[in-house]
Amino acid sequence: MLDFWFTENHTNSYKVSWRVTKLLHSETSALQEIAVIESPDLGRALLLDNVVQTSTRFEFIYHEMIAHVPLMIHPAPKKVLIIGGGDGGVAREVIKHPTVEQIDLIEIDERVIRVCQEWMPDLSSVLSSKKVNILIQDGLQYIKKLSNHYDIVIIDCTDPSGPSLELFSKEFYQDVFDALKADGILVSQTGSPIFSPHFRQALKNLQEVFPRTRPYLTCDPTYFAGYWSFTIGSKEYGLENIINDRFSSLNTLFYTPEVHKAAFVIPRYIQNIID
Repeated sequence: MLDFWFTENHTNSYKVSWRVTKLLHSETSALQEIAVIESPDLGRALLLDNVVQTSTRFEFIYHEMIAHVPLMIHPAPKKVLIIGGGDGGVAREVIKHPTVEQIDLIEIDERVIRVCQEWMPDLSSVLSSKKVNILIQDGLQYIKKLSNHYDIVIIDCTDPSGPSLELFSKEFYQDVFDALKADGILVSQTGSPIFSPHFRQALKNLQEVFPRTRPYLTCDPTYFAGYWSFTIGSKEYGLENIINDRFSSLNTLFYTPEVHKAAFVIPRYIQNIID
Protein backbone atom coordinates (compact mmCIF):
# COMPACT_ATOMS: atom_id res chain seq x y z
CA MET A 1 0.00 0.00 0.00
CA LEU A 2 1.26 3.49 -0.86
CA ASP A 3 2.51 5.25 2.27
CA PHE A 4 2.03 8.99 1.71
CA TRP A 5 2.93 11.56 4.37
CA PHE A 6 2.40 15.32 4.43
CA THR A 7 5.00 17.37 6.34
CA GLU A 8 4.66 20.88 7.74
CA ASN A 9 7.91 22.77 8.26
CA HIS A 10 7.63 25.09 11.25
CA THR A 11 11.22 25.95 12.15
CA ASN A 12 14.62 24.91 10.86
CA SER A 13 14.61 22.05 13.35
CA TYR A 14 10.92 21.26 13.88
CA LYS A 15 8.59 19.45 11.48
CA VAL A 16 5.22 17.77 11.89
CA SER A 17 4.05 14.94 9.61
CA TRP A 18 0.55 13.60 8.98
CA ARG A 19 -0.28 10.40 7.14
CA VAL A 20 -2.53 11.04 4.14
CA THR A 21 -4.90 8.44 2.77
CA LYS A 22 -6.39 10.53 -0.03
CA LEU A 23 -5.77 13.82 -1.82
CA LEU A 24 -9.30 15.08 -2.47
CA HIS A 25 -8.56 18.44 -4.06
CA SER A 26 -5.58 20.54 -5.10
CA GLU A 27 -5.37 23.88 -6.89
CA THR A 28 -3.41 27.10 -7.03
CA SER A 29 -5.61 30.16 -6.71
CA ALA A 30 -4.50 33.69 -7.52
CA LEU A 31 -3.24 34.01 -3.94
CA GLN A 32 -2.17 30.62 -2.60
CA GLU A 33 -2.05 26.85 -2.89
CA ILE A 34 -5.25 25.16 -1.65
CA ALA A 35 -5.66 21.47 -0.91
CA VAL A 36 -8.05 19.15 0.89
CA ILE A 37 -6.77 15.82 2.21
CA GLU A 38 -8.05 12.89 4.23
CA SER A 39 -5.92 11.68 7.12
CA PRO A 40 -6.48 8.92 9.71
CA ASP A 41 -5.85 11.34 12.56
CA LEU A 42 -7.18 14.63 11.17
CA GLY A 43 -10.19 13.46 9.24
CA ARG A 44 -10.68 15.80 6.31
CA ALA A 45 -8.29 18.77 6.41
CA LEU A 46 -7.89 22.08 4.58
CA LEU A 47 -4.33 23.06 3.65
CA LEU A 48 -3.23 26.53 2.56
CA ASP A 49 0.31 26.85 1.26
CA ASN A 50 1.09 23.41 2.70
CA VAL A 51 -0.05 24.27 6.23
CA VAL A 52 -3.06 22.63 7.89
CA GLN A 53 -5.67 25.30 8.62
CA THR A 54 -8.53 23.21 9.98
CA SER A 55 -9.61 19.58 10.26
CA THR A 56 -13.00 17.95 10.64
CA ARG A 57 -11.88 15.93 13.65
CA PHE A 58 -10.64 18.80 15.82
CA GLU A 59 -11.94 22.05 14.30
CA PHE A 60 -14.51 22.61 17.04
CA ILE A 61 -11.77 23.35 19.59
CA TYR A 62 -10.30 26.30 17.72
CA HIS A 63 -13.59 27.66 16.42
CA GLU A 64 -15.38 27.50 19.75
CA MET A 65 -12.53 29.17 21.60
CA ILE A 66 -12.01 32.04 19.18
CA ALA A 67 -15.74 32.76 18.93
CA HIS A 68 -17.39 32.12 22.28
CA VAL A 69 -14.83 33.80 24.53
CA PRO A 70 -15.49 37.33 23.18
CA LEU A 71 -19.19 36.71 22.56
CA MET A 72 -19.78 35.49 26.11
CA ILE A 73 -18.10 38.61 27.51
CA HIS A 74 -20.22 41.08 25.53
CA PRO A 75 -23.74 41.47 27.01
CA ALA A 76 -25.57 41.81 23.67
CA PRO A 77 -23.45 41.34 20.52
CA LYS A 78 -25.48 42.13 17.41
CA LYS A 79 -23.04 42.93 14.60
CA VAL A 80 -19.96 40.73 14.22
CA LEU A 81 -17.13 40.99 11.71
CA ILE A 82 -14.97 37.98 10.84
CA ILE A 83 -11.78 38.68 8.90
CA GLY A 84 -10.71 35.42 7.28
CA GLY A 85 -12.68 32.37 8.31
CA GLY A 86 -13.56 31.27 4.78
CA ASP A 87 -14.08 27.68 5.97
CA GLY A 88 -17.18 28.85 7.87
CA GLY A 89 -16.31 27.41 11.28
CA VAL A 90 -16.18 30.70 13.17
CA ALA A 91 -19.43 31.92 11.61
CA ARG A 92 -21.10 28.64 12.64
CA GLU A 93 -20.20 29.30 16.28
CA VAL A 94 -21.06 33.01 16.21
CA ILE A 95 -24.54 32.37 14.82
CA LYS A 96 -25.35 30.18 17.84
CA HIS A 97 -25.74 33.38 19.91
CA PRO A 98 -29.36 34.53 19.63
CA THR A 99 -28.53 38.24 19.98
CA VAL A 100 -26.41 38.21 16.81
CA GLU A 101 -28.29 39.78 13.90
CA GLN A 102 -25.55 40.20 11.29
CA ILE A 103 -22.23 38.52 10.50
CA ASP A 104 -19.97 40.12 7.91
CA LEU A 105 -17.31 37.67 6.71
CA ILE A 106 -14.38 39.22 4.84
CA GLU A 107 -12.37 36.64 2.90
CA ILE A 108 -9.63 37.67 0.50
CA ASP A 109 -9.66 34.42 -1.49
CA GLU A 110 -13.07 33.32 -2.76
CA ARG A 111 -11.66 29.92 -3.73
CA VAL A 112 -11.19 29.02 -0.05
CA ILE A 113 -14.94 29.42 0.47
CA ARG A 114 -15.88 27.47 -2.64
CA VAL A 115 -13.47 24.61 -1.90
CA CYS A 116 -14.76 24.29 1.67
CA GLN A 117 -18.37 24.36 0.50
CA GLU A 118 -17.61 21.46 -1.84
CA TRP A 119 -15.35 19.31 0.34
CA MET A 120 -16.20 20.33 3.94
CA PRO A 121 -19.95 21.07 3.78
CA ASP A 122 -20.64 20.33 7.45
CA LEU A 123 -18.22 23.13 8.34
CA SER A 124 -19.26 25.68 5.75
CA SER A 125 -23.04 25.17 5.49
CA VAL A 126 -23.74 28.16 7.76
CA LEU A 127 -22.32 30.48 5.09
CA SER A 128 -25.65 30.23 3.27
CA SER A 129 -27.50 31.74 6.24
CA LYS A 130 -29.32 35.03 5.69
CA LYS A 131 -27.44 36.41 8.68
CA VAL A 132 -24.07 35.90 6.97
CA ASN A 133 -22.90 38.53 4.49
CA ILE A 134 -19.81 37.38 2.54
CA LEU A 135 -17.50 40.01 1.06
CA ILE A 136 -14.53 39.00 -1.09
CA GLN A 137 -11.92 41.65 -0.40
CA ASP A 138 -8.88 42.59 1.63
CA GLY A 139 -9.79 42.93 5.31
CA LEU A 140 -6.96 45.41 5.87
CA GLN A 141 -8.56 47.86 3.47
CA TYR A 142 -12.16 47.11 4.45
CA ILE A 143 -11.65 47.92 8.12
CA LYS A 144 -10.14 51.36 7.36
CA LYS A 145 -13.49 52.60 6.02
CA LEU A 146 -15.48 51.97 9.20
CA SER A 147 -16.11 53.76 12.47
CA ASN A 148 -18.23 52.73 15.47
CA HIS A 149 -19.74 49.87 13.48
CA TYR A 150 -19.21 46.42 15.08
CA ASP A 151 -19.72 44.89 18.51
CA ILE A 152 -17.18 42.10 17.93
CA VAL A 153 -14.32 41.70 15.43
CA ILE A 154 -12.75 38.24 15.09
CA ILE A 155 -9.45 37.88 13.22
CA ASP A 156 -9.35 34.28 11.96
CA CYS A 157 -6.29 34.70 9.77
CA THR A 158 -3.44 32.48 8.67
CA ASP A 159 -0.27 32.35 10.74
CA PRO A 160 1.79 35.57 10.89
CA SER A 161 3.97 35.41 7.79
CA GLY A 162 4.06 37.18 4.46
CA PRO A 163 1.03 39.42 3.77
CA SER A 164 -0.79 38.30 6.93
CA LEU A 165 1.90 39.98 9.07
CA GLU A 166 -0.01 43.26 8.70
CA LEU A 167 -2.96 41.67 10.50
CA PHE A 168 -0.78 41.62 13.63
CA SER A 169 0.39 45.24 13.41
CA LYS A 170 -0.43 48.12 15.73
CA GLU A 171 -1.80 50.10 12.77
CA PHE A 172 -4.29 47.36 11.93
CA TYR A 173 -5.37 46.99 15.56
CA GLN A 174 -5.98 50.74 15.68
CA ASP A 175 -8.18 50.48 12.59
CA VAL A 176 -10.16 47.68 14.29
CA PHE A 177 -10.45 49.77 17.47
CA ASP A 178 -11.97 52.60 15.43
CA ALA A 179 -14.37 50.22 13.65
CA LEU A 180 -15.68 48.86 16.96
CA LYS A 181 -18.47 50.44 18.95
CA ALA A 182 -17.72 52.11 22.27
CA ASP A 183 -17.95 48.78 24.12
CA GLY A 184 -16.53 46.62 21.33
CA ILE A 185 -14.21 43.61 21.59
CA LEU A 186 -11.51 42.26 19.27
CA VAL A 187 -10.01 38.77 19.31
CA SER A 188 -7.28 37.38 17.08
CA GLN A 189 -5.51 34.08 16.81
CA THR A 190 -1.86 34.83 17.63
CA GLY A 191 -0.13 31.54 16.95
CA SER A 192 2.08 29.39 19.12
CA PRO A 193 3.25 31.24 22.24
CA ILE A 194 6.39 29.10 22.21
CA PHE A 195 7.45 28.91 18.56
CA SER A 196 5.89 31.97 16.94
CA PRO A 197 8.23 34.99 17.07
CA HIS A 198 5.20 37.26 16.59
CA PHE A 199 3.12 36.26 19.62
CA ARG A 200 4.78 38.66 22.05
CA GLN A 201 4.80 41.55 19.56
CA ALA A 202 1.14 41.08 18.69
CA LEU A 203 0.23 41.24 22.38
CA LYS A 204 2.36 44.37 22.83
CA ASN A 205 0.72 46.02 19.82
CA LEU A 206 -2.76 45.28 21.16
CA GLN A 207 -1.84 46.58 24.61
CA GLU A 208 -0.87 49.90 23.05
CA VAL A 209 -4.34 50.24 21.51
CA PHE A 210 -6.91 48.57 23.82
CA PRO A 211 -7.33 49.46 27.52
CA ARG A 212 -8.02 45.80 28.46
CA THR A 213 -5.89 43.18 26.74
CA ARG A 214 -4.96 39.59 27.62
CA PRO A 215 -3.83 36.44 25.86
CA TYR A 216 -5.61 33.14 26.42
CA LEU A 217 -4.72 29.58 25.51
CA THR A 218 -6.10 26.32 24.24
CA CYS A 219 -4.68 23.00 23.07
CA ASP A 220 -5.66 21.75 19.61
CA PRO A 221 -4.05 18.60 18.15
CA THR A 222 -4.38 20.09 14.67
CA TYR A 223 -1.70 22.65 15.46
CA PHE A 224 1.87 22.03 16.48
CA ALA A 225 3.59 22.77 19.77
CA GLY A 226 0.81 22.11 22.27
CA TYR A 227 -0.57 25.49 23.35
CA TRP A 228 -2.19 27.77 20.80
CA SER A 229 -2.85 31.41 21.64
CA PHE A 230 -5.57 33.96 21.10
CA THR A 231 -5.31 37.58 22.21
CA ILE A 232 -8.32 39.65 23.12
CA GLY A 233 -8.76 43.40 23.43
CA SER A 234 -11.77 45.03 25.06
CA LYS A 235 -12.75 48.68 25.19
CA GLU A 236 -14.96 48.37 28.27
CA TYR A 237 -15.82 44.90 29.60
CA GLY A 238 -13.66 42.93 31.99
CA LEU A 239 -12.32 39.81 30.32
CA GLU A 240 -13.13 37.65 33.32
CA ASN A 241 -16.83 38.51 33.09
CA ILE A 242 -19.11 35.94 31.45
CA ILE A 243 -22.82 36.20 30.60
CA ASN A 244 -23.54 32.76 32.07
CA ASP A 245 -27.25 32.61 31.31
CA ARG A 246 -26.48 32.62 27.57
CA PHE A 247 -24.45 29.41 27.80
CA SER A 248 -27.57 27.25 28.18
CA SER A 249 -28.54 28.08 24.58
CA LEU A 250 -25.16 27.05 23.14
CA ASN A 251 -24.38 23.61 21.77
CA THR A 252 -20.64 23.18 22.33
CA LEU A 253 -18.21 20.28 22.54
CA PHE A 254 -15.23 22.09 24.09
CA TYR A 255 -16.16 25.54 25.38
CA THR A 256 -17.73 25.97 28.83
CA PRO A 257 -17.69 28.94 31.22
CA GLU A 258 -15.15 27.01 33.30
CA VAL A 259 -12.90 26.48 30.27
CA HIS A 260 -13.31 30.20 29.50
CA LYS A 261 -11.92 31.20 32.88
CA ALA A 262 -9.17 28.58 32.82
CA ALA A 263 -7.97 29.72 29.37
CA PHE A 264 -6.79 33.01 30.87
CA VAL A 265 -4.55 31.23 33.38
CA ILE A 266 -1.14 31.52 31.76
CA PRO A 267 1.65 29.10 32.78
CA ARG A 268 4.65 30.84 34.29
CA TYR A 269 7.07 29.97 31.50
CA ILE A 270 4.73 31.55 28.93
CA GLN A 271 4.18 34.54 31.21
CA ASN A 272 7.96 34.95 31.28
CA ILE A 273 7.91 35.23 27.47
CA ILE A 274 5.31 37.98 27.71
CA ASP A 275 7.18 39.85 30.43
